Amino acid sequence: MAAKDQMQDPEKPNKDSSEEVAEEEVERCSVEEVALVVPETDDPSLPVMTFRVWTLGLASCIVLIFLNTFFTFRTQPLTISAILMQIAVLPIGRFMARTLPRREHKVFGYGFSLNPGPFNMKEHVIITIFANCGVSIGGGDAYSIGAITVMKAYYKQNLSFLCGLLIVLTTQILGYGWAGLLRKYLVDPVEMWWPANLAQVSLFRALHEREHKTKGFTRMQFFLIAMGASFVYYALPGYLLPILTFFSWVCWAWPHSITAQQVGSGYHGLGVGAFTLDWAGISAYHGSPLVSPWHSIANVGIGFIMFIYIIVPLCYWKHNTFDARKFPIFSNQLFKSDGLKYDTTKILTPEYDLNVSSYESYGKLYLSPLFALSIASGFARFTATLTHVALFHGSEIMKQSRAAINNAKLDIHAKLMQSYKRVPQWWFLALLLGSAAISLLMSFVWKDEVQLPWWGMIFAFGLAFIVTLPIGVIQATTNQ
Repeated sequence: MAAKDQMQDPEKPNKDSSEEVAEEEVERCSVEEVALVVPETDDPSLPVMTFRVWTLGLASCIVLIFLNTFFTFRTQPLTISAILMQIAVLPIGRFMARTLPRREHKVFGYGFSLNPGPFNMKEHVIITIFANCGVSIGGGDAYSIGAITVMKAYYKQNLSFLCGLLIVLTTQILGYGWAGLLRKYLVDPVEMWWPANLAQVSLFRALHEREHKTKGFTRMQFFLIAMGASFVYYALPGYLLPILTFFSWVCWAWPHSITAQQVGSGYHGLGVGAFTLDWAGISAYHGSPLVSPWHSIANVGIGFIMFIYIIVPLCYWKHNTFDARKFPIFSNQLFKSDGLKYDTTKILTPEYDLNVSSYESYGKLYLSPLFALSIASGFARFTATLTHVALFHGSEIMKQSRAAINNAKLDIHAKLMQSYKRVPQWWFLALLLGSAAISLLMSFVWKDEVQLPWWGMIFAFGLAFIVTLPIGVIQATTNQ
């Protein structure tokens, strides 16, 4: 009968197959990079929240936050990404899978095993997510560590351990609360593809998926070759010739010229003609360029050239803006009008408030031109971020807002995620409200140490609410 039907209607099988192909094309992710890297299959039966995950995940998070906090005080901050732990935990996880006992244990009626089977990719992913909690985008450490360091190191303030701990925890947890509430806009849409994560996804597949031998290298072979070459490569600027960390031929050519040092120095100048072979120096402030889209890298490069090579020299040498020539062209120090360093302790009260009369008698505070312009550009970037997202992504945000009420069309990866129970929204709301409540409480209990009144806390929360979505959209689409 089937053969008879095919003979009577020979076009029917072709039509059905074409419809299936069209349906598959509709389901595929519209972002080409994601469609090529992220697999379109899933096995929901694999164990995930295992003993191995909790042990290795917590250990990875603790180790990374310690290392990143330690290395953030370098001249070129060295950010250790979660990829280090992604590689390191694989042999440990497989060793645990071979050695841990497989018998099942009962606790309060719930059964669990220390070793539910082979170490799988999902366990590896969850451990890496744990490790990612020990890395802060842009700085490496928790952002509030910088404020605490300034309070203790520069202003010699006595900050109790409990107060400092709560400052770090509340600021971090507040971010998780915002992220959870905005996942409809920053996670669910196909357009929010987070380029930096694709490198980790590709590495997961190279480490776990078996490939058939072909003429070229497999993903694992290519990864091992690249990793070995990176170790050999780093020996040059890291150990054999540390001078290549930052090398400036301009400074070498004119070693006694102040102008040449200002123009060519990679540490204290504009860095014209300077280069580096140290990957830590290349990726110190903007992350790895290998995982950013080309248009994002070009945008940053054009902005850098305009700011460093055009605006700063004009303000310094041509217009002498704010008496710029009295100070180093690039420094994060504070200066007096005569070019000497500014002693901030002479203009502060014992409560670390500004003493206006002392400030007027001691003199105005000056910044180096590059530092002053970078702060000014920060305020400009703030409003530019809101404008950019409103103009280029405003319609998508409104569309996603409507889709939050109505059922939106899902791609293949979103459909695969429907097999799992979503984290309840009230969990994130509890984190957000809890951290906000503790922050407000700290403004009363540790009033002298926190130095931010309750209304300042509320203003900060409102400001975070305004900028989290726009900054998240830019980060999710450009990796910047």
